[in-house]
Amino acid sequence: MESLVNLVNGIIWSPALIYLCLGAGLFYSIMTRFVQVRLFSEMIKLLFTGKSSEQGISSFQALAVSLAGRVGMGNIAGVAAAIGFGGPGAVFWMWIVAFLGASTAYVESTLAQIYKEKDVVTGEYRGGPAYYFERALGQKWYGILFAVSSILACGMFLPGVQANGVISAFAQVMGEGTMMSVGSLEVGSMRLVALVIILVVLGIIIFGGIKRIATFTEFAVPFMALGYIVLALIIMFTNFDMIPQVFGLIVGDAFTAQAGFGAAIGWGVKRGIYSNEAGQGTGPHAAAAAEVQHPSQQGLVQAFSVYVDTILVCSATAFMILTMGTYNIQGTLPDGQFIVQNVAATTEINAPAFTQMAMESVYGSFGDTFIAVAVFFFAFTTILAYYYIAEVNVAYLTRFLGRNANRTGLFLVKILIMAMVAYGGLNSAGYIWAIGDIGVGLMAWLNIVGILVIFIVARPTLTMLKDYEAQRKAGVKRYSFDPAKYGIKNAPYWEARHLKEQQRMAESPLHKEPK
Repeated sequence: MESLVNLVNGIIWSPALIYLCLGAGLFYSIMTRFVQVRLFSEMIKLLFTGKSSEQGISSFQALAVSLAGRVGMGNIAGVAAAIGFGGPGAVFWMWIVAFLGASTAYVESTLAQIYKEKDVVTGEYRGGPAYYFERALGQKWYGILFAVSSILACGMFLPGVQANGVISAFAQVMGEGTMMSVGSLEVGSMRLVALVIILVVLGIIIFGGIKRIATFTEFAVPFMALGYIVLALIIMFTNFDMIPQVFGLIVGDAFTAQAGFGAAIGWGVKRGIYSNEAGQGTGPHAAAAAEVQHPSQQGLVQAFSVYVDTILVCSATAFMILTMGTYNIQGTLPDGQFIVQNVAATTEINAPAFTQMAMESVYGSFGDTFIAVAVFFFAFTTILAYYYIAEVNVAYLTRFLGRNANRTGLFLVKILIMAMVAYGGLNSAGYIWAIGDIGVGLMAWLNIVGILVIFIVARPTLTMLKDYEAQRKAGVKRYSFDPAKYGIKNAPYWEARHLKEQQRMAESPLHKEPK
C-alpha cells in the first residue's frame, strides 16, 4: 500500500505541477500589476473592517478560518522536511511560492466571493471552487469533480498528517508510555491518550458548525502564531550574529543546492503549497463565508494570509532550525549517508522533532513543551478547517436533494474525518505525509487549471480589481458591486444584494422627487 501511495504521489507531484504553481502565480502577479505589493496597506486595513451577520462571518474570522487551514503541520514539520530533503535552499523557494501565490490567493478568493450563494438548508454563505467552476465556466461536471476531490482530500487524505504531527510532538515531550497492540500496530499508551483528547475536542467543535469553528480559530490561531513568532525572534536575536549567515545559506543554497537544485525547488514548492495553500483551492471556502461590501476585499485579505503563513510563521521555523543547526539533509548517495547530519540519524525528518530540538536548545524543556502545544493548536485548527471545506463541498453536492440528504452527508463526513484522524495519528509519518501530498496535489491541479481557464475566458477577478480600485480612488464610504454592469452572470448573491440596495436608495427621502 505504501509503495502505491508513493507512486501516485510521484505522478501527481511531477515537475509539471511544480512549475504550474509558480507559473500561475507569476501570471496573476503580472496581470494584476502585483496586487500583493501595491495594495499591501489596504490588506491590513481590511482585516479590521466588516462585521459578521447571521449568514456570514467577519473578514477577520474568515482570515482566522483560512489561516487555521494554512498554519498547521506544514509550518513546523513541513519546513523541517523541506530542509531535510531539499536543503536550506528549499526555504527560498517557499518564499517565492508565497510571494507569487499571494496573487493566486487573491484571484481564487475573489472568485469565491463573486459566485457564493446562501445555503438552502442553513442560510449561511457557501462558496468555493466547485461553485465558481459551475457558475463561471458553466461546467457543473467540473464543479462536481472538484467537490468530490476536496471531500477525499480534506476528509480523508489530509487530516491524518495534522493528527500524526500532534501525537508525535506529544510523544516527544511525554514519551511513548507502555507499548500496546492496536490491530497490527504497536502504539505507545501516551499516543493513545493524545488521540482520545483530540477526537473528543474535535467532535465537540465540528458538530457546532462554522460559527463555532470561526469563534475557536479567531482566538487560537492569532494567539499561538504570535507566541510562536515571538519565541523564534528571541532565538534569532540571541544569535544575532548568525542571521546573515543563515540568510546567506538559504539564498546561496537555492541555486547551488546541497541536495540538488531539483530537490530544493521541488520540496520548497511542495511544502510551500502545502503550507500556504495558495492555488490549492482550500482558502476560497472561508473567503466565501465572509460578509463584505465588495468581492475584492476578501481576495485581498486572503492574499495577506499567505504572507502570514509563509513569510512569518514558516520563516520563523526555518531560522530557528538553521540557527541552532538542528537538522539533517537526506541525500541519495549510494552509501545511504546524510549529506549533512547534525542530529541523530533516527530522528524522523517529516516530524516536528527538528523544531522541538531548536526550541529545547534555547528554552530547555519549556521549548519542547511549547512546540508540542503550538503543534496541537496549529494542527487542530487545521483539522477544523479541513472539516469545514469538506462540509461546504458536501453541501454543494446535496444542495438540491433536500434537508435530509444534507444532514446525512454532513454526519457521514464528520465520522469520516474523525476516523482518518485516528488512522493518521497511529501510522508512520512518512506514509501519512505522502497521502496528504496526494490530496494537496489533486486539488491544486484541478483548481489552478480551472481558474486559469476562467481568467482567460472572462477575467472577472481583474474586472473586480479595477472596479474596487476605482471606488477606492473616488473615496466612497460604502463599496458596491453590480455584476450586471460588468456582464458577470450567475452571481445570485450579489445580484440580489444590488437589487436590494437600489430599492433602499429609491425609498430613501433623499432620492424622492419633490412635489
